[in-house]
Amino acid sequence: MTNQKKYFGLIVVVLVFGYLVIPTIVERVKLGTTVADNRSQSADPLQYITLNGEAKKVPEYTFLNQDSIYVSNEDFKGKVYVAEFFFTSCPSICPIMNKNMKRIEEQFGMREDFGIASFTIDPSHDTPSVLKEYAERYEVFSQNWHFLTGDIDALYLLANKGFNIFASVNPRVEGGFEHQGYFALIDKNGFIRSRSDSFGNPIVYYTGIDEEEVEIQEVDLLIADIQKLLKE
Repeated sequence: MTNQKKYFGLIVVVLVFGYLVIPTIVERVKLGTTVADNRSQSADPLQYITLNGEAKKVPEYTFLNQDSIYVSNEDFKGKVYVAEFFFTSCPSICPIMNKNMKRIEEQFGMREDFGIASFTIDPSHDTPSVLKEYAERYEVFSQNWHFLTGDIDALYLLANKGFNIFASVNPRVEGGFEHQGYFALIDKNGFIRSRSDSFGNPIVYYTGIDEEEVEIQEVDLLIADIQKLLKE
């Protein structure tokens, strides 16, 4: 992901959640720096993401997983989980994202109080059987990692409004779809949580791709934060 694209993604997230922290974030992105150093220093409890003064909770949803079983947000009640939006034929960032998600699954996948939700943005192609093959390709055998498909309108509503993670059909780009490579961290009560940087600003989401010239990848910070939420 280029700095320009990351700059755009951060502005979208910040505007939607109503934070007045754009100058700080924009300046740091322009300088080519990341939030990893500041985030790694944060020992504070993870923030709730607020919208209009209320903590942001993941909305209700129900989709089919790779085993053709219906999975809803209620199935994650009492669990810490990580969510992402991807598609199986993605030629760019998705393989990197799911390589990193695999690291998370290897550490927490056997816990009953942890889960992963990977929502496809190409449901016409990504049927349960296609998702099953994709899961096997990544050697995902945990019952707690759900690759989810369903109604396209419901999926895009969940991405763009429910999580405020951009996803769109775009035939002009390679693969035919575009989306942000973010991981969302959700607590046992369904609230989106995040670290704050040294300025006290929530970053909202974790970058699911590997970044250059940083000492600590955000997936490592996410792993630490999962451990923190599991103890709550």
